Amino acid sequence: MKINSSRVEDLSGHEACEKVTVNVPPEDGVTPAAPSEVHKVCLPPHKTTWEKLSQRLGEIFFPDDPFHRFRNQTPARRFLLGLQFFFPIFEWAPNYTLKLLRSDIIAGLTIASLSIPQGISYAKLANLPPIIGLYSSFVPPLIYSVLGSSRNLSVGPVSIASLVMGTTLSEVVHHEKNPTLYIKLAFTATFVAGIFQASLGVFRLGFLIDFLSKATLLGFMAGAAVIVSLQQLKGLLGIVHFTNQMQIIPVLTSVFHHKDEWSWQTVVMGVSFLIVLLTARQIGIWKPKLFWVSAAAPLLSVILSTAIVSLFKEKANMFQTIGQLPKGINPPSINMLYFHGPYVSHAIKTGIIAGVLSLTEGIAVGRTFATLNNYQIDGNKEMMAIGLMNMAGCCASCYVTTGSFSRSAVNNNAGGQTAVSNIVMATAVLITLLFLMPLFYYTPNVILAAIIITAVIGLIDYKAALQLWKVDKLDFFACMCSFFGVLFISVPIGLGIAVSVSILKILLHVTRPNTHVLGNIPGTHVYESIGRYRTATRIPTFLVLSVESPIYFANSTYIQERVLRWIREEEERITANKESAIKCVILDMTAVTAIDTSGIDTIHELRKALERKSLKLVLTSPVGSVAEKMHKSGTLEAFESNAFYMTVAEAVSDISTSYIPEP
Repeated sequence: MKINSSRVEDLSGHEACEKVTVNVPPEDGVTPAAPSEVHKVCLPPHKTTWEKLSQRLGEIFFPDDPFHRFRNQTPARRFLLGLQFFFPIFEWAPNYTLKLLRSDIIAGLTIASLSIPQGISYAKLANLPPIIGLYSSFVPPLIYSVLGSSRNLSVGPVSIASLVMGTTLSEVVHHEKNPTLYIKLAFTATFVAGIFQASLGVFRLGFLIDFLSKATLLGFMAGAAVIVSLQQLKGLLGIVHFTNQMQIIPVLTSVFHHKDEWSWQTVVMGVSFLIVLLTARQIGIWKPKLFWVSAAAPLLSVILSTAIVSLFKEKANMFQTIGQLPKGINPPSINMLYFHGPYVSHAIKTGIIAGVLSLTEGIAVGRTFATLNNYQIDGNKEMMAIGLMNMAGCCASCYVTTGSFSRSAVNNNAGGQTAVSNIVMATAVLITLLFLMPLFYYTPNVILAAIIITAVIGLIDYKAALQLWKVDKLDFFACMCSFFGVLFISVPIGLGIAVSVSILKILLHVTRPNTHVLGNIPGTHVYESIGRYRTATRIPTFLVLSVESPIYFANSTYIQERVLRWIREEEERITANKESAIKCVILDMTAVTAIDTSGIDTIHELRKALERKSLKLVLTSPVGSVAEKMHKSGTLEAFESNAFYMTVAEAVSDISTSYIPEP
């Protein structure tokens, strides 16, 4: 057999790869075989350092290439596109029709019937005056309707952010002993949350919130739902004196320590309305066309319970009620922002935690319904929209708001087509603020507790937790850490533990990557893991290994040791089975997406170690950047000419035949 090699150049004139032509001599009576070509590894086209840096930064911060629409456009067209880019309302408003308006009005009024009682309830959960919950359901939706890119997201207070704010601020200031300072800290935390959220969007750092994995959030939300539900026992049982702590043990201790304050009238009303609300919620789940049942149930429950209490107003002490709420639109609160004093750092911490959680929830909900309705949202625009509406909201007596899953689901099921449904909802809240506030005087706290329990109980997704256990035990562990951390320690610490477990999982994957012995699938040129595919067979005299990770300083030593251990194990197996000895080790680098200098040194040391064992090291399928770095480091020159191939099959075929001497 005769082998001829030639270099092939790319369009830029740089040497790209080596082409090997294998001439097989004819046998007696057989037509000579045509030469076959084996293509070895190619280097990518040459790029300057600036070009590489620009491309890399672009992929990190601008993966969606948001400026492509402005290229090759006239100044007037660029101005219009700029308006649409920064204010999505200009994109869909010109094509708005009366048919869409009718759908949005129905959806807006439907979610208003849900947002009004929820706004009051969530404000109580955050230990804020109920009126602030309604304020937060008026201004932020108007701002989001101009800046947001989601058609279905319904904006307002949510349980998780309310819980975090109520829990964290209560650690330093009691909302009843010092209500003014508490409200100032709440507005300041909202401002910090808005600044943080908008900054992530402006600097395109949204990938940072990805550290809150699905498993982490699943456990956190379930733990928060349990804590929130247990806290509502105060309202359901009519307890006056109750603990401000949020851990499960102090809450249950407080419940049974104040048994003398339990009110049977409150218990009967609370349990009755809770059953009604849960039944209505289940009806909405079973039959989505009856969404209006679950959407209208909270408001109807408020009306009915208020009417019942007002009939017994001469015995008003039987039930704890909301009391007098001021009429009128949002008063300015910019003068209440708290930027000096001993509690500023606590407000900042609260704002960042609430901001991260509310932003994660808002974007997740927006993406969910965008996928269901076959359109896309811009994550960075959503961050800026949510951040700016919180920054504006803190100046208009609002606390942290974001997109709500329950209200967005109702909005979608009610036929909401655009952000106009948020405007309709805000208008309904405005009418309530201007004219209907006296009607809430006799609204009992017990109905607010029932509404909160009904809203948060859906956050406990035990089916998803069981799926985590089946699929990924480490994800399940992170979920449980988050769940029990929230229950027994605190909301921020529980979340921190879960994030730490998620980061530990990433580090484990990076520092201890998977490596496999590959075998050939009979009848194909495919090589797969012997441990995963029973039909995969080893190739005599070859040991084919794969690494499923970039090779960095953090894992280079482990990879070197693991490869040498694979070789020892293979040699022991060969000795035991009396098979042919290993002559060549092939390292499949298909999954090695990146390499640094430590990784290159590891490859170099492996080559030397194998040479001492009289073994040949061959690399296959390195990606362009890996091959380029190895070329620049001089590692390629240290290898033999036939040590790099595009595929494992080509390497096995070429090396097997190259050892056959010419006749």
